Amino acid sequence: MREMNDLGVETKGDSLKDKNILLGISGGIAATESIKLLRELRRYGAKITVIMTNSAQKIITPLAVSWAGDCEVICDWEHKMTGLKNYDGILLAPSTRNIMAKICNGVIDSPLLMAISAAKVNKIPVMLIPSMHQVLADDSITQDLSKQLNDQGFKLLWGEIDENKSKQPDTISIVANFSHYMNSYLENRKNIVITLGSTISFLDDIRYVKNTSSGKTGFEIASRLHRWGHEVTIVSGERSYTHEYKLPLIINAPEPHEMLLELKALAKCSIDVWIHSAAVLDYVNENLIDGKFPSGNNELIFKLNKSSKHLEELKNDVEGSFRIGFKLESNIKLKELITKATSFVERNELNAVIANRLEDIGDNSKNRAHLILRNGDHFALSTNSEISNAIRLLIENN
Repeated sequence: MREMNDLGVETKGDSLKDKNILLGISGGIAATESIKLLRELRRYGAKITVIMTNSAQKIITPLAVSWAGDCEVICDWEHKMTGLKNYDGILLAPSTRNIMAKICNGVIDSPLLMAISAAKVNKIPVMLIPSMHQVLADDSITQDLSKQLNDQGFKLLWGEIDENKSKQPDTISIVANFSHYMNSYLENRKNIVITLGSTISFLDDIRYVKNTSSGKTGFEIASRLHRWGHEVTIVSGERSYTHEYKLPLIINAPEPHEMLLELKALAKCSIDVWIHSAAVLDYVNENLIDGKFPSGNNELIFKLNKSSKHLEELKNDVEGSFRIGFKLESNIKLKELITKATSFVERNELNAVIANRLEDIGDNSKNRAHLILRNGDHFALSTNSEISNAIRLLIENN
């Protein structure tokens, strides 16, 4: 395997591919995180220019920044006026209260402030990542500045309070939310609901039956759609997978009937797309025992009844929406999988289904899944990344 060169990064996605991004670095101690932030931006395809304030240069060197970003670093006024370029987006991280106040009051005493002022006029997306001591963050003046910036069209992403400081969020969260904000300006962005994870049915107050689903595939789909600027609501059953950053809205509904009620409530909103990737129990226990079954019994007998099919139950409520289902089979040939999946699409009035076989999961020599469309077309997908990207393109092109 060929060794990656010293400046190289591993590609993780394409949500910032070929986009010209200006990263502004001001003089907070969080400027030390710029190395990680630059490399994460590049992992999603960004083409970067950096402008540093004089204060930032006292905390981290332009040489280190240029290495991490493999890019030009502007440290002072220069004849090309690089800050006036028509960037696709500007990220200011960290953003001190000092620079927030200067932006609000129209001060232009550095190339970075000139770039931000020009971006406001040119309607270029600008996201600020405030970082400061908690006492400054809680100051009413800071709150007023934040409101003014929001009113002027800027986006602020605050981190959590820790050690009496309002700390900058981690680099993965910053880049994910910056990607979402930038791409939300694109046409044809959708309101999307996705179900994920497994569902459970209680037998008594402590025991339950469940099917197996980590939620990983659903989260990867939700993350890609979020990074591409779509508004995503997750309705989640139980999950063992922890996603790398916090998505904005997750509704927990571990039992099948709870999940169905949440989906019916959401159906009253303006939802454009429904993606049903959750593993919903086909059979549930309807005779819950109060307390706990005695553990000394030699056998435990209970009866499971067929549960409601969410796709059928929602059919009339979501008429006109774009709908994608998931179907898992086992011990059948590929041709039969495609045939069953095609019937599944027609029966449930779906636009598409992601179908796979249990025995193929975890086998790298087999395709991860197959995308089957309503018109009968089908496509093999070898990885979760291909699944999530195929779904994104399908949604955006319809």
